[in-house]
Amino acid sequence: MNPLHRLHLPFLLLALLLSACGGSPAETTPTVDIAMIQTQAVETFAFGLTQTTLAMPTDTPTPTPSPTATPTLTPPAPTPGAPAGGGTAATATCYGLTFASDVTIPDNTPMNPGEAFTKTWQVLNSGTCTWEVGFRLNFVSGNAMSGANLTLTQPVPPGAVVELSVPMVAPNASGSVRGDWRMSTSTGTFFGDVLYVIITVNGPTSTPTP
Repeated sequence: MNPLHRLHLPFLLLALLLSACGGSPAETTPTVDIAMIQTQAVETFAFGLTQTTLAMPTDTPTPTPSPTATPTLTPPAPTPGAPAGGGTAATATCYGLTFASDVTIPDNTPMNPGEAFTKTWQVLNSGTCTWEVGFRLNFVSGNAMSGANLTLTQPVPPGAVVELSVPMVAPNASGSVRGDWRMSTSTGTFFGDVLYVIITVNGPTSTPTP
């Protein structure tokens, strides 16, 4: 059955009942407006459809998540001049010795075999620290020529000029003989210039045969 017919059917039945019932002649029989009933039925039906539409769930599209950018890790660039393996630089010593002059026995001084002499060097404390008592002038290479290590008995401040003397004896072998010496701390750390002595030992004098 059409929904419109279903809605205005009760109103028609009500109108028929009212017209069948008897009343007093003075009472006025109400007139039913069929067109108005149909209009109200259509409006009621339309309102019902509107409520049904509003009650139905609306399909809301689910937003698609935007892709998130992945960060790129870039290793730090090496610092120019930095050592590859790490570590610290060596610290320079504050001790220094600079040769000034030969006071005795210049280079290539002639000597007889077994002749005793004393070699004296004039040197400068060119460092920034004092040479303490116990510092030594050590034989390091060549021929010591019977010389012994010299131990300082008094301090030598920076900038001071001193003379270092070592007693020696010329060897019996003839020719040029050299010995190298160097200053060190009391713990054996060498520093400064190498001091050397060079002599020329005379050969034996031949005796003419008569």
